[in-house]
Amino acid sequence: MNTLKGKTLFITGASRGIGLAIAKRAARDGANVVIAAKTAEPHPRLPGTIHTAAEEIEREGGKALPLMVDIRYEEQLKDAVKQAVECFGGIDILVNNASAISLTGTLETPMKKFDLMFGVNVRGTYATTQACLPELLKAKNPHVLMLSPPLSMKPKWFQNHVAYTMAKYGMSMCVFGMAEEFREQGVAFNALWPRTTIATAAVNMLGGQEMMEASRTPEIMSDAAHAILTRDSRSCTGNFFLDEDLLREAGVTDFAKYLVKPGTQPLPDFFID
Repeated sequence: MNTLKGKTLFITGASRGIGLAIAKRAARDGANVVIAAKTAEPHPRLPGTIHTAAEEIEREGGKALPLMVDIRYEEQLKDAVKQAVECFGGIDILVNNASAISLTGTLETPMKKFDLMFGVNVRGTYATTQACLPELLKAKNPHVLMLSPPLSMKPKWFQNHVAYTMAKYGMSMCVFGMAEEFREQGVAFNALWPRTTIATAAVNMLGGQEMMEASRTPEIMSDAAHAILTRDSRSCTGNFFLDEDLLREAGVTDFAKYLVKPGTQPLPDFFID
């Protein structure tokens, strides 16, 4: 059954961007979504809050539980998992989407920024997974999906932003290790990464309108995530998927529908050899 109907997804950073797109795609199936994100009040530079996200999810046909959560703090995570279980009866799927980015060199990266990237990307992903696992282990087809890149030890992916690369690869290393650790128990761990840049707030901050127009929409990532999360967790684990490749395998041939600006050639994303 290629549906997430009745499933409960716990998605970090789901108030905007790719996290929200994944949530809305699941909602169209009739899923429950726990929005675990920091933005409860409108942000001057970033779109969306946990409350506007909840409205969008419910408009798509899903049920939403908006929770203000900073994944760097395990007490907040424990409380969020408790509320998710009280509201929906359990957790079937975890999407580790929340991430911090700073594409800066070694001398230009303040330790505060280094700590933020490691606190959110590595520690936050690990802590969220740890908090959700007791519920995932009880679920019928449990999946954990990291929005992180395939591991490549080519120096070019490190040289200009070593701190960010280490932090994102930390998420991917969780996939690498946890897929094996929980293989026998049937919890799937996979990574998903875009082949091209995706029109999100992060891309807008990095490259402005020009980069946004040369990107694809977050819907390509939500369609790819849906294809992973509806697979059998025992036979689909330990993979590093690229959105386009995965969708091609699933029979998608029209990628023009995902372009922000029709007719443009989308820019390749980081970490794609």
